[in-house]
Amino acid sequence: MQTFPNTLRHWRNLRRFSQLDLANEAGISSRHLSFLETGRARPSREMVVRLGETLEVPLEARNEMLTAAGFAARYRSADWTAEEMDPVRAAIETTLANHMPMPGLAVDRLWTIRMANPAALALFSSFGIGVGDSLLDLMVSDALPTVVENWPEVAHHAAKRLRTESASEGGIPEFGPVIAHLEKALKPIDPARTPVIPTIVVQGDQRLSLFATIAQFGTPEDVALGSLKIELYFPMDLETEHVFKGMAEDETAQPAM
Repeated sequence: MQTFPNTLRHWRNLRRFSQLDLANEAGISSRHLSFLETGRARPSREMVVRLGETLEVPLEARNEMLTAAGFAARYRSADWTAEEMDPVRAAIETTLANHMPMPGLAVDRLWTIRMANPAALALFSSFGIGVGDSLLDLMVSDALPTVVENWPEVAHHAAKRLRTESASEGGIPEFGPVIAHLEKALKPIDPARTPVIPTIVVQGDQRLSLFATIAQFGTPEDVALGSLKIELYFPMDLETEHVFKGMAEDETAQPAM
């Protein structure tokens, strides 16, 4: 069973804070922080919350810090379909709809697709991936290396992103096998000569070059919402832009059933 002193030390070391640095940032004395880490002093609920915020601990881990200190958890994890989540779902739906005809989706902590616009569904359907499926499964499949033209670059940067996300969350075990698989790809030799690393998908005579932006909610008070990410894909060239615009026009042109 994790104790509060052990949990506090773990996150302080993970964030690379010295005791003095953390004490200064949290507005307490280094002596008091030392006593908290050795168990000589018991924290108040407010102190646990303050230290969790200062260390930017994920909400789920902040709950664990609170329970380890003998307090009730503070942050809930609402059901995605609950009425209180209506404004959040509406915001995501609006964002994804406004991004058409380019792909956009919302993924959770384990990269499971929670919502996606039609362009994203069309893009990932060829790999058998849809809402409710995890992109982690796609990353370890044999499909991507055969269709992603620049797979070494993409795999290298995907592994780096997974490592960063795992570290920020204090470790995500499910990422380990995926990172190991991605790192089997040969590392790119030449540095990229573009501002961003695109994912170049070649299927038949179609060549799509895409890069992504990532957005998160700025003031989450819900565990699940704290790790939800919105990914919006953009074309790297005119060919890709024309393909998705053509797909949208074809869909609009279809007669209503």
